Amino acid sequence: MVGSPGQTAEHLAEDFQFIRELQPEMVGIGPFIPHSDTPFAKEIQGSMELTLYLLSLLRIQQPDLLLPATTALATINPRGRELGIEAGANVVMPNLSPVGVRDKYALYNGKVCTGDEAAECRKCLEKRIESVGYHIVISRGDHCDVK
Repeated sequence: MVGSPGQTAEHLAEDFQFIRELQPEMVGIGPFIPHSDTPFAKEIQGSMELTLYLLSLLRIQQPDLLLPATTALATINPRGRELGIEAGANVVMPNLSPVGVRDKYALYNGKVCTGDEAAECRKCLEKRIESVGYHIVISRGDHCDVK
């Protein structure tokens, strides 16, 4: 989470070094968003600008990385996922959980798309991604599908 309470530039540099050494297939990063029912409720939200910058750096560091444009980005900015794609992300994940249980997965307040049915979410997401010149590919979603 970018902008987590107490996070420093040194922590982020260490994270990048760890990612370089680990060579994971996917790395998900998004801005910290405080949840009202946690000890971090009054903490400052993470920066969209810093998150986008770090997405760009990860894309340069590891060109084949699966890198999601997160729902957290879309929660803090209506065009957050689109901006994430433009910054170097190459994965989007629609919310496919049944609407009736989504509140059980509330990692932060105000999460986007929590009321949309899965098919509605998918269509909306497809239009959004097409608006920045890309299209959604529906496949297994593992690293082998990217190449």
